[in-house]
Amino acid sequence: MTIAVGDKIPEATLMEMTGEGPKPRTTGNIFDGRKIALFSVPGAFTPTCSAKHLPGFIELAGSFKAQGIDEIICIAVNDAFVMGAWSKAQNANGKVRMLADGNGDFSKALGLELDGRAYGMGLRGQRFSMIIDDGVVTTLNVEGPGEFHISSADHMLAQL
Repeated sequence: MTIAVGDKIPEATLMEMTGEGPKPRTTGNIFDGRKIALFSVPGAFTPTCSAKHLPGFIELAGSFKAQGIDEIICIAVNDAFVMGAWSKAQNANGKVRMLADGNGDFSKALGLELDGRAYGMGLRGQRFSMIIDDGVVTTLNVEGPGEFHISSADHMLAQL
């Protein structure tokens, strides 16, 4: 079942690259008591994700904070090393927090997994965005296959 507006974010562990290496982060610690703009991309370093999706959130990070967002988080079904390298390549540090859903467990728990086997990508997360307020989904935007519109930073910022 796909997560919906009004649902609590499921418990899961994501990984974050730190100066000491990958560190686990629980969804409770990430989302409870905070207002988060979360977006998911099918993969780090992929064309639309690198040229449009992540850069939009980096560019508008200050505008999100001005609208009461505590943090912008990007997730992908990649490992923490890849997410860390992508963060550096995109100059996201301090603007967008990059978290790895390495096994796709969080994407599956949300009901937003993507079967990319036909493209040699395996299981991935769908392209989506959501606002999470104190662990509860208040806004959810799930893209159709191959689309990039409603999960963009511009669209999401207009919803705040």
